[in-house]
Amino acid sequence: MYDVPEKKKSEFFLIQLMPNMMTIGAICAGLSAIRFGVYGNYTLAVLMILLAAVLDGLDGRLARALHSESKMGAELDSLADFLNFGVATPMVIYLWALQDVRGVGWISVLVFSVCCVVRLARFNVSTKSEEAPKGRSGYFDGIPSPAGALLALLPMFVSFAVDGAVVLPELLICLHMVVIGLAMISHIQTWSPKAVKISRENVKYLLVGFAFMAAALLTYAWTVLVVLCLGYVAMVIWGLVSKPKD
Repeated sequence: MYDVPEKKKSEFFLIQLMPNMMTIGAICAGLSAIRFGVYGNYTLAVLMILLAAVLDGLDGRLARALHSESKMGAELDSLADFLNFGVATPMVIYLWALQDVRGVGWISVLVFSVCCVVRLARFNVSTKSEEAPKGRSGYFDGIPSPAGALLALLPMFVSFAVDGAVVLPELLICLHMVVIGLAMISHIQTWSPKAVKISRENVKYLLVGFAFMAAALLTYAWTVLVVLCLGYVAMVIWGLVSKPKD
């Protein structure tokens, strides 16, 4: 008679589950954004999407820092990105300003959402591919979905910055969403902050700049977000202009 070997029990420290908990929190924020949008609380809806974007930027880095990456976590993160940036974001914009142009407005929502899911699918395939990634090192291929969602929300940022008045025509907002959606699935090389390295001598300046930015966001949140979006667009244009010729 031989002893049957016992199955090894997989155990995790609670801190190792923090990245997945943050991803779940981002999903809850995205779903709550839709709820607040339905009830007409658009400011809180946008804040929920911004919270989801912050959590999306932190969960992966925390997982790598804790050495707790997993296939489930990667798939969960991708699904959360689609919900938060491909569904919640265009839905909130539609509820905010596009219900009077239902046909055209809904088409722009669908185009943006489909572009987002196509981009995420392409990204997932590229990360699992053994081939070397194309394009310049330190750059994304197309606009990332979180950045695309924030750019799509730019008309709302502008409106909130001027006391809630809708300052752009509905059809222009529709066109804006479609253009951002197509930019997400394009092959435009966009700058990635992941590859940026800061020298030890410049860390103090970065921290002071971060403190200044945080204070500005707390004081003039919507205006600062408008400036950040326009700055990102300027960087994308600069990347196109400065792209080395083959």
